[in-house]
Amino acid sequence: MKAIIQKVLFIILLIVTWSCGQRSHNHDEHDHGSDEAIETGENQALYDEVMTVHDEVMPKMNDLYKLKEALKTRITDTPAMPADKKEAIEDLILKLDSASEGMMVWMRNFNPLPDSLGEEQAKEYLENEMVKVKKVRAEIYEAIERATDIN
Repeated sequence: MKAIIQKVLFIILLIVTWSCGQRSHNHDEHDHGSDEAIETGENQALYDEVMTVHDEVMPKMNDLYKLKEALKTRITDTPAMPADKKEAIEDLILKLDSASEGMMVWMRNFNPLPDSLGEEQAKEYLENEMVKVKKVRAEIYEAIERATDIN
């Protein structure tokens, strides 16, 4: 039963990754909001920067999943693994999960800018989203690096 759930989750992750990857080839195809809602060139540039960070990190979601599964298999395939080593790997699995969840939460909470939002509010919103998405990116890269380095 656990294996079936893992396979279903993997398939869902692949679909999400693939669909975002398909859309990310061209910013005009993003469904994150209409360009009309972003009133100034400065805000449009900031929006584009946020999307660039998103597009950079989204393909890493599959890497997070693969690393997590490899670490879980490593624990399963090594019954004589010392407890401290097993605990370290389990902590890395949690870190990979947390990084993945961080991206999913950011994407769910990222909203298109409403037409009624003024230029200053739009700029402030986009600046805050830039901070958030850069934090997500850092967490993903850190989790991948730590999981890759463990031996």
